[in-house]
Amino acid sequence: MATDYDAPRRNDSEELAEDSLEELKAKRNDAQSGVVDADESEMAENFELPGADLSGEEMTVKVLPKQADEFTCSKCFLVHHRSRLAEERGGQLVCRDCAA
Repeated sequence: MATDYDAPRRNDSEELAEDSLEELKAKRNDAQSGVVDADESEMAENFELPGADLSGEEMTVKVLPKQADEFTCSKCFLVHHRSRLAEERGGQLVCRDCAA
């Protein structure tokens, strides 16, 4: 049984007098009836970085097509430089991360 070392100490006689079997069962049921799982996407929507006001910000990224010295991994579907090519399986290119 876990012990809460920060809680005030009680005598054994007090503990026996206070905690009946029904009270212990009720405490256990109350502890098990909490919130099960929170939706992570809901929590992420409400999360704000401290000191960051990005409401008026707009991010723009220039997307380039796949270059001649790059390949798309057939496992993770990421575009890698040719130096990251580990092997070719049946005409399918595989990066070093996926081959390991």
